[in-house]
Amino acid sequence: MLYRGYRILGTGGYFLLASLAPLLRALGGRYGYGLDQRLGRYPEAAGSGSAVARVWLHAASVGEVQAARILIGELTARYGRFRCVLTTMTAQGYRVARDLLPKTVTCLMAPLDTPPAVRRAIRLIRPDLYICLETELWPVMLIEAGRAGIPMLLLNGRMSERSFRRYRRVRGFMTRILRGFTALAVIGDDDARRFAGLGYPARQIQVTGNIKYDLQIRDQRGLRARYRRELDLAGHLVFVAGSTHSGEEELLVRVYRRLRDNAEQPVVWIVVPRHLRRLAEVEALLTRSGLAWDHLSSVRASGRSSGIILVDSMGELADLYAAADLVFCGGSLVERGGHNVMEAARWGVPVYFGPSMKDFRDAADLLLSAGAGFEVADADGLADLMLAHLAEPERRRAIGRLAAEVAGTQQGAARRQAEMALALLPAGS
Repeated sequence: MLYRGYRILGTGGYFLLASLAPLLRALGGRYGYGLDQRLGRYPEAAGSGSAVARVWLHAASVGEVQAARILIGELTARYGRFRCVLTTMTAQGYRVARDLLPKTVTCLMAPLDTPPAVRRAIRLIRPDLYICLETELWPVMLIEAGRAGIPMLLLNGRMSERSFRRYRRVRGFMTRILRGFTALAVIGDDDARRFAGLGYPARQIQVTGNIKYDLQIRDQRGLRARYRRELDLAGHLVFVAGSTHSGEEELLVRVYRRLRDNAEQPVVWIVVPRHLRRLAEVEALLTRSGLAWDHLSSVRASGRSSGIILVDSMGELADLYAAADLVFCGGSLVERGGHNVMEAARWGVPVYFGPSMKDFRDAADLLLSAGAGFEVADADGLADLMLAHLAEPERRRAIGRLAAEVAGTQQGAARRQAEMALALLPAGS
């Protein structure tokens, strides 16, 4: 009954949106962005081309697109030629996908989770394999793909305790959805336990680790030198605050001021908000605080920066950490669950974070146990610890080396997850 009601409401919503499409397109902005694709009306022949295997990869937003990039690289290296269609739920994710992924990947907005849109998308894409990254459990998509006989995988799966408690209220419904997957690859043992607790067979769950920890270090010295040249960072101490959330920048202003006033070198603070829609909020905060700042794009254009660089583009943080001397991972001084600390640790720098790290607790604990990462209770504790480490440069460099070593031990999830996909694809070419 629950699913039937969901389908009926979705179908009604689909036809209402389809009838309003001309008006929404005329309004523009977020109202009309990608609407035709959301309705399953893809302008490009997503399923055309030679008769090679077709993989439909669904990545909800920017973070999942980063994981998709790693997985696509691994599949290409191990499988050979195949056609990949990647769908995202958000406009930001779509833009980042088009910028980061190979041009051979067709990037589209995901169809609305309604029978007309999903069926049309399946007919156009004609995938040999559907891969859902993390936990994008759209009921109509999964049930319709199952009815069409398409093998499905959930890769890099994760489930918080909060989500588990919510899903458990509709356990029968969730069991039906999950059992459409041939197998699940999950990040950790707790994730495996929670998926099994929703009725998915434990024997079909593999704990593979987090594919996001497989980001490869490119030319570390070259990338660091490039950023320092482009952003006028020579001779400066660089403090990067990545994936910050509302309420967090206000706390970090105090940290920046203490570093600026007490460090032996001039300090540049690079602020990377988690969501671009918050740029105006952060700009207003910095201006209100009497601090000079520049957008990353304008610094690149002029070759000059003031004390603070506000990043106004998406998808760059993973590489931008290369320029850092000190890194704070956001979403952790406020209750947002934290972000990927290994993304920074791989560059060989000390990594600092607050107490809210439930989404990346496993990674945080690995760094903490090695003495390569540091959890602080508040902004004052963060400033105290950073200044203490700056006073001991040899120790700080040793901490950075440990961080890189820990990040290196977490490699391999992409290979393990790619092997699960290869088992379901036709013989490679």
